[in-house]
Amino acid sequence: MQPRAFWKAVVADKADFLESLIAVLANHGIRYCAIGGVAVNAYVAPVVTEDLDLVVAADQLESIEALLHERFTVRRFAHTINVSTSGSNLRVQIQTDPRFAGFVERAAAREVLGLTLPVAAVEDLLHSKIWAAVEPERRASKRLKDLADIARLLEAYPELSAEVPPEILERLR
Repeated sequence: MQPRAFWKAVVADKADFLESLIAVLANHGIRYCAIGGVAVNAYVAPVVTEDLDLVVAADQLESIEALLHERFTVRRFAHTINVSTSGSNLRVQIQTDPRFAGFVERAAAREVLGLTLPVAAVEDLLHSKIWAAVEPERRASKRLKDLADIARLLEAYPELSAEVPPEILERLR
């Protein structure tokens, strides 16, 4: 089974939500990049996830919400815009936290699970995982996954260890 077919099977994407979402972004010139677990998968051996975390260029954030409402179910939260559709378990979260503002400009196209997507630079991705791992309101299981993603990135890019706070490095030992 090809990686893309595997991921579509995992998220039960019978509605072709992933392809539809990417087409909407492309057709409207929306600048974006993947972050989160999918983006980590672009740099290291992949693990399965049902989430697709994205960052949209700050100047396009307001227009993207209205645009997505036309085709998908959209719910706004404090720091995310969650997008879904019936017929798919894929969960798309567009981050609205201003800390992600520069990620899109530094992103590059990378192969991930059978798709070529703009993916955040590895340094940006590492910082986002650090922010998530220390977020006290985040579920403990999610913080542990973030720590695992940090460990996976550091195994492949040990030179980035200097970017990681000592208390996180200690937890990874």
